[in-house]
Amino acid sequence: MKTLKFMAATALTGAIGLTGAVGLPATAAQAEDLTLCWAAWDPANALVELSKQFEEESGHTMNFEFVPWPNFADRMLNELNSGGQLCDLLIGDSQWIGGGAENGHYVRLNDFFDNEGISMDDFAPATVYAYSTWPKGSENYYALPAMGDANGWFYRRDWFEREDIRAAYMAETGQELREPQTQRELLQIAQFFQEREIDGQTRYGAAIFTERGSEGITMGATGALYAWGFQYESEPGSYDMQGVVNGPNAVEALEFYKELYETATPPGYTDSYMGESLDAFKSGQVAMAMNWFAFFPGLYADPDIGGDTIDFFVNPPQEVAASTLGGQGISVVSYSDKQDAALEYIAWFAQPEVQAQWWELGGYSAHNSVLNDPGFVDSAPFAGDFLEAMAGVQDFWQEPAYAELLLAMQKRLHDYIVADQGTAQEALDLLVEDWTEVFEDEGLL
Repeated sequence: MKTLKFMAATALTGAIGLTGAVGLPATAAQAEDLTLCWAAWDPANALVELSKQFEEESGHTMNFEFVPWPNFADRMLNELNSGGQLCDLLIGDSQWIGGGAENGHYVRLNDFFDNEGISMDDFAPATVYAYSTWPKGSENYYALPAMGDANGWFYRRDWFEREDIRAAYMAETGQELREPQTQRELLQIAQFFQEREIDGQTRYGAAIFTERGSEGITMGATGALYAWGFQYESEPGSYDMQGVVNGPNAVEALEFYKELYETATPPGYTDSYMGESLDAFKSGQVAMAMNWFAFFPGLYADPDIGGDTIDFFVNPPQEVAASTLGGQGISVVSYSDKQDAALEYIAWFAQPEVQAQWWELGGYSAHNSVLNDPGFVDSAPFAGDFLEAMAGVQDFWQEPAYAELLLAMQKRLHDYIVADQGTAQEALDLLVEDWTEVFEDEGLL
């Protein structure tokens, strides 16, 4: 599998080289063949490279089952629900943590962390809360933060810096063309580029998420919803959604996202997610695009649209600074008969030296020793934006019934934004009804 080549601006200060030895726990398990399951994307390639060191030091052999994102949830959740033994280790989405814990799919790691001296205080609080704990905010840990991530933005820096384009933007808006500082400014810039001819080709404003089948439109629209102050409950744990999920700020944000879709995206952009966003940007269709920070190392290294051609910015605020959380924790699957060796991998992966190497290769460490290193912000052109985004991330429901909750939101958002059915208020009112029914079925209301 092709190794991701991460072209950082400068090396991380004090990072240990990839050839540096990292000690494993004193009590190593018998050599085993381990299988780690994850999605098929650039960070997975980086993890293959990183894990070679673990193989050398432990004697274990690492195998990898990487599933394309559109099929990842169905494949892995079916595997867990059937008690399958394919995966010894699973890097599962943050939304799975509730079901993984309550349904007994994941091994509770507290005793192991205590024995190995692994402290959750050493990891970014947002990632511990989102990727590791159930119930949320408790000290019950079912995963180690593995891959920090958030939904961010990138843009054609070369276009933004061209004098003719800057002059046209000033003439039309009375403002300097710059990285957008608010959601409204983002819309204005996207509309400026919409159907604008640049170098003899028609360009468009922005590539956003509109996909209905899995999670795409929810992950995209929440970037706007969170920036307007959207919350899922009036009080955490109350499941009181009336006037919150469907309140005035949520309605305004949803109307905004629909306007962005209708006035500033490429034609036919009705079912787009990660791959479509990357394709639209790489092909020169759009001036800006949203996507996960996980893809930013590969974009920056791209010989055609990387380097000085591209730049990055955090999801702009409107009422508040907020970003949609991505990323995952790594868990030991309870059905594995190789749990000792799987735990050994987690102990190795948790070490600060390995976490520094993870960042160097293109993964996103959540370890404070990496994130707080004086050289981190200058180590990549998107490193500072990543820190800013992770300071204000929000996540979708993590309830065991999250799949039903997600499908409902996918439908209501897509029906309104893409299919042009009803109003934003009606869509959110129906969503509250959908979610209320799910929570009633779960005995929570």
